[in-house]
Amino acid sequence: MRSLKNLSFLLIAALIFKQFLSLYGCANIIPPSGGPKDTIPPRLITVVPKDSALHFKSKFITFTFDEFVDLNNALQNIIISPPPKRNPIVDHHLRTVTIKLKDTLVDNTTYFIDFGNTIKDINEGNILKHFSYVFSTGSYLDSMDLSGQVFVAETGKIDTTLIVILHKSLDDSAVAKDLPRYVTRLDSLGQFHFRFLAPGTYNIYALEDQSGSRKYLSKSDLFAFNDHPINVGSGNLPVTLFAYSEEKVGKKSTTSSTGIQPKKEAKKEDKEKRLVLSVNLQNGQLDLLGNLIIQFKNGLKVFDSTKVHFLDGGFQPIKSYLLVKDSTNTKLTISTKWALDSPYILILEKSFGEDSSDRRLLKDDTIKIRTKKESDYGSLLLRFKNLDISKHPVLQFVQNKEIKFSYPLKGIQFEKQLFPPGDYDLRILYDDNGNGVWDPGEFFGKHRQPEKVSPVIIPMRNRKRVFTVKANWENEYEFNL
Repeated sequence: MRSLKNLSFLLIAALIFKQFLSLYGCANIIPPSGGPKDTIPPRLITVVPKDSALHFKSKFITFTFDEFVDLNNALQNIIISPPPKRNPIVDHHLRTVTIKLKDTLVDNTTYFIDFGNTIKDINEGNILKHFSYVFSTGSYLDSMDLSGQVFVAETGKIDTTLIVILHKSLDDSAVAKDLPRYVTRLDSLGQFHFRFLAPGTYNIYALEDQSGSRKYLSKSDLFAFNDHPINVGSGNLPVTLFAYSEEKVGKKSTTSSTGIQPKKEAKKEDKEKRLVLSVNLQNGQLDLLGNLIIQFKNGLKVFDSTKVHFLDGGFQPIKSYLLVKDSTNTKLTISTKWALDSPYILILEKSFGEDSSDRRLLKDDTIKIRTKKESDYGSLLLRFKNLDISKHPVLQFVQNKEIKFSYPLKGIQFEKQLFPPGDYDLRILYDDNGNGVWDPGEFFGKHRQPEKVSPVIIPMRNRKRVFTVKANWENEYEFNL
C-alpha cells in the first residue's frame, strides 16, 4: 500500500513538472508577437479655430491628433490658396501641428489649405491623406469648383509633380510675374480639382514649379495653357491641358544610343599611341535596318577615304555604297543595300586617319561583319480602328523612353516584313505640320498649342501592358483607338 502511494506521488510530480516546462520553457524560445502592425493614420481630434470658420482673424491654427505626429517636407507639400507672399511657419510637437500665418489675410476671401502628404504618425509613418482645412475672412465660404486633367503632350502620359494655377489677371505676363489666385496639385491620374473658388473669369495654367515660386520662369520647364479664359460658375465642364517644354535641357549621355561596341583594346603599352575607335556591331552582327557606324573617341584631323576599303565576303570591292563623315569628325557612316545573312569586310589602312591627339592605327585594321538572318526579325502587321488619317498620324515605337522607330501612317494598317524583336511602348503622334516629329507649343506671342501624342493602350498580359515583337514570328495586332 505504501509503495502504491509513493508511485502515485511520483506520477503527479512528473505531470506537474511537464506542465511547468510547457508553460515556461517554450516562452523562452518564442517571444510574444506584439499584436498587429499599426496601419491607421493619425485622426484629427480638434482644430482651433474650427474648420470652415467665418470672419477668421487668427494668426495661429492648431490641430490636435489622437497620436504623436511627424511632418514630411511641410513647405513642399502644403499648398495654400490664395498663396501667401510669405510662407507660414509650420511646426509640430507631440500630438499637435501648428501653423503660424505671417501674411496679412485679404478681406472677404476664402482660404484653402491642402496638406498633401505632410502629416504622418511618428511610429509607422502612416500618412494622413486628403487632409485639408478651409476658412473665410468674410461672412461666407466661396463654393465654386473646377476640375480637369493634365497630360504631357510629347508622350501622352502624366506628370504628377505639376501644379495647376488660376490667375485673375488675364494678361499673359501675369503667369511669369504675379502670384496666382488659386493653386492645386495633380493626383495619381493627373487630375485636378479646385474647390472653394470665387466666381469669375480666370486664366488656367499647369506648370513645373521646382523653385516653389508658383510662376512660369523657364522655357525648359513643363508648361500648359488653355486657349481661352475660364468663366468659373455653376456647371463648368472639365478642362484638359497639354504640357510641353518649349526648350530641351541637354543631358550628357554615358552610353551610346547606337549600340556601338568598342573593339578589343590594344596592349597597355600601345594605348596612348593607338587610334581608338568602335563599331555598332552586336556579337559581330550588323542590324539590316541600320548602317555601319564607326565612332572615334577624338575627332579626326586627318582623313583619307581612299584608304578605306569596303569588300564583300569574297574580298571583292563593293561599288554601290555611301561613306559619310559627320560634322564633328567623330563618326563615319557606311550605308548600302545590305543582304541577309551575308559577310562583309572593312579594311582601314593604318594611315587612313589621325585624330586630334595625333593618334593613328599601329597597323592595317580589318573589321569582319555579318548581317543578321531573316529569322532574327519578326514580321509585323498592325490594324488601327478609329484612326483619323486627316490628323497626319505618326506611329512611334518607344523603348526606355526613347523613340526607336517612327513611321507616318497612310492608312489604318501598318505592315513591316523585317522588324527588330523586343518590347515596345506604342504612341501615335498627331503631326499637325507634317514634318514627322513632335513640335512643342509656344505661349508668349503666338499662343500655339503643342502637337498631341496619344499612347496606344496595349492589352494586359502577365500583369503588364507590353507590346512584344517576337523573332521569327508573324506578329499581328489590332487596336481600338
